[in-house]
Amino acid sequence: MMTEKPSKLVFVYNADSGLFNTVTDIAHKMLSPSTYSCSLCSITHGYFSENKEWAKYIEKMGMETEFLHRDEFSKSYGVEVASYPCVFKQCSTELEPFINAGQINRCQNIDELKQLLEQSLSCNEN
Repeated sequence: MMTEKPSKLVFVYNADSGLFNTVTDIAHKMLSPSTYSCSLCSITHGYFSENKEWAKYIEKMGMETEFLHRDEFSKSYGVEVASYPCVFKQCSTELEPFINAGQINRCQNIDELKQLLEQSLSCNEN
């Protein structure tokens, strides 16, 4: 069964937006990285900025992407998710789950996350 290729991927972090939350997240990642709750953020960001390798990869994907904190996602799309982080795909106007928290949490580094995305996208094309 062939499914429609996504027109957009929406990445949702397991963190809330806002200055206080950002400062708290940075401190948590620095002081206790093994207990930090957002593996997507841990993999794709350093303490203060997005990882350059990740930014280049996203740019080369050639697909529209959006990165949101869970509170921003809920507000923008009206969707509640049981477990974060996750990725949704948008095909036409439909927003559908694409990669779940368990899959992302198993990734240990950028290469594994990129491989997960590539595999998920290629499965979506078949």
